[in-house]
Amino acid sequence: MLNDVFLSVVIPSYNEMKNIGRAVLDEVYTYLSTQTYSWEVVLSDDGSQDGTVEELRKFVSSHEHTVLIENEHGGKASTVRAGMLRAKGNVRLFTDFDQATPISEIEKLFPFTQKGYDVVIGSREVEGSRRDKEPFYRHIMGKGFNLFVQLFAFQGIHDTQCGFKLFSARATEVLFPKMIVYGSKQKTHSPFTGAFDVELLYIAKILGFEIAEVPVHWKHVTSDRVNPIKDSAIMFIDLIRIRVTDLLGKYEKKS
Repeated sequence: MLNDVFLSVVIPSYNEMKNIGRAVLDEVYTYLSTQTYSWEVVLSDDGSQDGTVEELRKFVSSHEHTVLIENEHGGKASTVRAGMLRAKGNVRLFTDFDQATPISEIEKLFPFTQKGYDVVIGSREVEGSRRDKEPFYRHIMGKGFNLFVQLFAFQGIHDTQCGFKLFSARATEVLFPKMIVYGSKQKTHSPFTGAFDVELLYIAKILGFEIAEVPVHWKHVTSDRVNPIKDSAIMFIDLIRIRVTDLLGKYEKKS
């Protein structure tokens, strides 16, 4: 049975006053308001402490088709999961608050849902993609991490970390509750994203969901949340944890 909402846009947040000042939410809302399909925006906050929650409350109170979830601080994975599982759309996109990949890029993803793909991910690495103003070290980090993904997790996906991913309602409701390394009991007090995207896609692979990787336009937005050495080490450890979790049979499909 189809839901009344066609598209849910889930936007996680954590201390986003800088990006709120850039009016990124207004850009998202303006774009969606011009579409002919039904939609909603689900703002999922990760216990922000800089005034973000207050601003999001104001936004929701003055904009239709928006909802705010106020979570305890637990990390991006838990915040995205809360938003995706609260969403009502037949298809559900999670996208970064800074809009490094603009919301309009979703038009490139929709054709693949019509072809039967349950998971459609934006990519900065496949032919046709575009990166703007990316620091050299960030590109090297991405290339290096993807090499480890190919070696320790799965092959065939060139960019697991782009924060622009579209899921069918069915895929959302099957995949997100099955996360273990980044599951509901695993919390972090760091704003670091980690490898939760990898675990999500890993589970999708072993459960047989079709995944399409689509080139998108991505622009670098300055952030003080990236620590190249520390973050790379954490992500590598998490890849190992994901692989071990699978070897222990914990991702097996349950009825």
